Amino acid sequence: MPTDIEIARSAKKRPMSELADALQIDAADIIPYGHDKAKIAPGHLSSLKAKSDGKLILVTAINPTPAGEGKTTTSVGLTDAMNRIGERTLLCLREPSLGPCFGMKGGATGGGQAQVVPMEDINLHFTGDFHAITSAHNLLAAMIDNHVHWGGDSGLEPTRITWRRVMDMNDRNLRNVVTGLGGSPNGTPMETGFDITVASEIMAILCLARDAHDLQERLERMVIGYRRGRIPVTAKDMKAVGAMMALLKDAMLPNLVQTLEGNPALVHGGPFANIAHGCSSVIATKAALKMADYVITEAGFGADLGAEKFFNIKCRQAGLMPSAAVLVATVRALKMHGGISKEDAGTVSYDALERGLANLGRHIENLKQFNVPVVVAINRFTSDTSREIAAIEAYCAERGVQVSICTHWAEGGHGAEDLARKVTRIASDTPIDFQPLYPSDMPLFEKIETVAKRIYRASHVDAPASVHKQLERWEQDGYGNFPVCMAKTPYSFSSDAKLVGAPEGHALQLREVRLSAGAGFVVGICGDLVTMPGLPRRPAAEDMHLDHLGLIQNLS
Repeated sequence: MPTDIEIARSAKKRPMSELADALQIDAADIIPYGHDKAKIAPGHLSSLKAKSDGKLILVTAINPTPAGEGKTTTSVGLTDAMNRIGERTLLCLREPSLGPCFGMKGGATGGGQAQVVPMEDINLHFTGDFHAITSAHNLLAAMIDNHVHWGGDSGLEPTRITWRRVMDMNDRNLRNVVTGLGGSPNGTPMETGFDITVASEIMAILCLARDAHDLQERLERMVIGYRRGRIPVTAKDMKAVGAMMALLKDAMLPNLVQTLEGNPALVHGGPFANIAHGCSSVIATKAALKMADYVITEAGFGADLGAEKFFNIKCRQAGLMPSAAVLVATVRALKMHGGISKEDAGTVSYDALERGLANLGRHIENLKQFNVPVVVAINRFTSDTSREIAAIEAYCAERGVQVSICTHWAEGGHGAEDLARKVTRIASDTPIDFQPLYPSDMPLFEKIETVAKRIYRASHVDAPASVHKQLERWEQDGYGNFPVCMAKTPYSFSSDAKLVGAPEGHALQLREVRLSAGAGFVVGICGDLVTMPGLPRRPAAEDMHLDHLGLIQNLS
């Protein structure tokens, strides 16, 4: 059985000119990055505004497990399948981060016969978007320190600087650091730290901005610290935004690649869903909706994080109206939610499956709260039995939800044609009645409670008095209409990663809140979640190498 990277290397890719023709993009509006990837020029993006929109389909999943669910694989397979049945369909995905690629999750370009290519480039440096975001973020950090060093006139207090640094790598030793040691020539000693690039507010802004003008205005509004009296100091005050825009001018343009079956895909932006809003860029999504009849996009991790933020943050800010949601699950993962180990997930256990179905049911209920019709996609493994599949179908039928059994990993788009027909039918036949979970004018803590109680099924939110005071202060400063972006473990509905299945009645532990004034949301950090991950005991990087032909091995 060939590996994912071997399958990707053997792909017969269409020339970029053919992909552009398929999307009615002039050759002059394609900016090549080698032979098999490109960016779409601003002129073409501007020309799309007068065109009508296609239908937006979200692919989400149950809470992730080590057994795997295959959300990206399903997104790719569904796109290929819809094109196979004659529906003009375009895929929108996030860009992978180097942190999990070298850590434990691996790449994020799909798998088997349902991948986007060039797989190696996309998983590594791609078109340099993440490097540009990292540079822009750290440029601002350097200019803040320089402002303090030369006694700038903003009144910024060094002890109240909130802007940290970022890098696109898992490195726990950088979570908390002291800079400026070694005497006055080396700056002012200050406590700071690093987050991973996908947690940068600039990443969130790039993915939520409508255009270059909106991007600049959002960057200018970013709060980087406070002067006396807790008065906010912004990136605009640091006179950094012009240079940041110069670094980001290409990164804001969507990247055009293709699936193994030669269908166009836009891969752009990459905020994590457990620490940010977990969606690809608004610019790419809106462009795709003008260029296709159907757009398949995904949101990170399970629906309790990715889908909730896609609906409450991205759709709210961008005015998007999703037509349907695909909820991905595997028999193996459901059995893990039923209490068995990864090693036993391939064995038959109807009791574990029955218990684990509660996780699937919870996500179905949650998605329906947004008035979005749901189709369940079972990403089938060869070890799945007919009785196990029948049990899932019966469970979903009781809840009025259609199920499709998919084999796109082994068969590509052909293995998801049933899913494609069901998605097309439900998206065409159901009037759009999408509603966010809460109104914009609800107080910030009540928004957090609403997500905790209605999505996580928590009994209440435990938060220190300092969190309540901070939220009240931000409301007084005019940020009360912001949505909330919950940062918590993706593995559970609770803030405890070990509580798998469908726990309820638990207390959500809200540890800290952070303001993302440019992105336009308030982040609530729950439990022991960190915004700079660490590497596992045995990182995936240990197995990677170049062979005698100079080809990368063990990149997955």
